[in-house]
Amino acid sequence: KILKLHFSKMHGLGNDYVYINCLNQKLKHPEEIARIVSDRHFGIGSDGLILICPSDRADFQMRMFNADGSEGNMCGNGIRCVGKYVYDQGLTELTSIQIETKSGVRSLDLTLGPDGTVSSVRVDMGKASLKAKDIPVETDYDDFISQPMLVRGEVYLVTCVSMGNPHAVVFCDDVDNLPLAEIGPLFERHEKFPEGVNTEFIQLIDHKTLKMRVWERGSGETFACGTGACASVAAAIVNEHCDFDEEVTVHLLGGDLKITVHSDYTVLMDGPAVHVFDGDIELDA
Repeated sequence: KILKLHFSKMHGLGNDYVYINCLNQKLKHPEEIARIVSDRHFGIGSDGLILICPSDRADFQMRMFNADGSEGNMCGNGIRCVGKYVYDQGLTELTSIQIETKSGVRSLDLTLGPDGTVSSVRVDMGKASLKAKDIPVETDYDDFISQPMLVRGEVYLVTCVSMGNPHAVVFCDDVDNLPLAEIGPLFERHEKFPEGVNTEFIQLIDHKTLKMRVWERGSGETFACGTGACASVAAAIVNEHCDFDEEVTVHLLGGDLKITVHSDYTVLMDGPAVHVFDGDIELDA
């Protein structure tokens, strides 16, 4: 039996996902489908799969699966594209909507372009947490701020932040020449992170500008990570590199995000959402 699925390919700053409307259908084994569609040689090619589902807590529910099939809690770039999808597809007429995620309900404000479709989205990402148990990270301290960690014989100073998913932020002088493919997996699977971790390597440009590369848990290096950019600005503030209530521009491989962290650690993220193409894929049911 062949299962035929209609999908949209979308991206936020090159962090690309395959989107499937599940408002009127349920997919069996979405983790398996995620692995198939994400394959860039034998599938559609993406960082993962995002399902748009009904919600009894919000306007819609987002479920996101990484390229390896693991289900993630939250994706900042992905949720912006969910906002664009539901508006542009006529599933809502609202430009302020709420999306349920595994990390809680997130509020989105949609900005329309000249053609009447969504061009950018501001997301209330909730509160960044520095509590070690929220990440989680193995430590005797309540938090993990600028703490030394040994990776491949080298000591890195790491600040851990939860944005509903786990982040380890490392400040360094030159992100362009990092051997990320070598050290990224060692951070992701480090014994201090029982659930794995997303790792952001941050170069300080000035107190309102950061440059970032990211190794995402379950996906490897990606062009952008919205929750990672949020975590990085929060980490920059607690390490006194940036300021509360100031918009910080984060340069990622795929483009720029604008991040504001308020004094209560509520984080706002502004960035684009882009529709690439629609298609159909046939899978063995």
